[in-house]
Amino acid sequence: MTPNTSYKRTFIGITIVLLICFIANISLGSVYIPWLDTLSSLFGGVVDKESWRHIIIHYRLPKAITAIIVGSGLGISGLLMQTLFRNPLAGPFVLGISSGASLGVAIVILGSSFAGIAFSTFLISNWGLVIASSLGSILVLLAVIIVSLRVRDTMAILIIGLMFGSITTAIVSVLSYFSPADQLQRYIFWGFGSLGNLSWYDVLIFSGIFIIGVLLSILAIKPLNTLLLGENYARSLGLNIKKSRFLIIITTGLLAGSTTAFAGPIAFIGLAIPHLTRQLFHTSDHKTLIPAVILFGSIIMLICDSVSQLPFSEYTLPINAITSLIGAPIVVWLLVRKRKMLF
Repeated sequence: MTPNTSYKRTFIGITIVLLICFIANISLGSVYIPWLDTLSSLFGGVVDKESWRHIIIHYRLPKAITAIIVGSGLGISGLLMQTLFRNPLAGPFVLGISSGASLGVAIVILGSSFAGIAFSTFLISNWGLVIASSLGSILVLLAVIIVSLRVRDTMAILIIGLMFGSITTAIVSVLSYFSPADQLQRYIFWGFGSLGNLSWYDVLIFSGIFIIGVLLSILAIKPLNTLLLGENYARSLGLNIKKSRFLIIITTGLLAGSTTAFAGPIAFIGLAIPHLTRQLFHTSDHKTLIPAVILFGSIIMLICDSVSQLPFSEYTLPINAITSLIGAPIVVWLLVRKRKMLF
């Protein structure tokens, strides 16, 4: 059996698992909806209770699609960063994008008491937080891009990104120290992450940004594979390091920044999914890794969301806690089993 044939069968199997996880995610929740009724709701068939169709179409389906976009986007971002910096500990937020988004939200939530009543009401609305988060991540991303165009050493960009993250975290800490309890509690809840606060309009915008990011990541496949050989060798092969670095950073900024803006800072997924994919596919070719990361990221995120809903219960756990509790032991087990880190 050739590797291509093996990969095709693996992709088919993973796609089937993704579809099962997708239907299961929509079926489970505080109100259990049978699989057949779930499928009927999705395809416009007859449902035993019309309220089930409303729950699925207006609440659970947007949340499931959001989970797929978040898992895929963070997985791709982590893969790009690990390849660019050749560092297995690099994640989608290593450039300080998440910290910039957190700073924007912190200024809005923790500083809303200094604004007028009408203006502060808009600021702490969902779209106000999305705009603030986007602006914060964009400002940090622009700073990193400017640095990347002036610095030759890629590792220097990694260190500078971490420093930007430290600065923004320090500012957030100061704002938190002087904020009242109710504002601080709202900011903490935002930091837990959430997949269920998006309307269909929000999901449409989020999907558009995600598609652009995926298309850019496809354009970056050849530079990414060349960078695996090392920057000096890649430069000798004619690769424009600055342009490739710019493309990779922009792609990561779009995917990771939009995810933080719409769903909050989701931990673990971007760091672990690329490693999980490499362990199962035994390849470093990004032509295979990118679609595989999209599928694995979607599956893991759907599973984590299903668990966080506490099926048959009215309670919902923070998605950030579940992604780490479920994902981290899986990666540890895989690495211990394989005895080495593939890269």
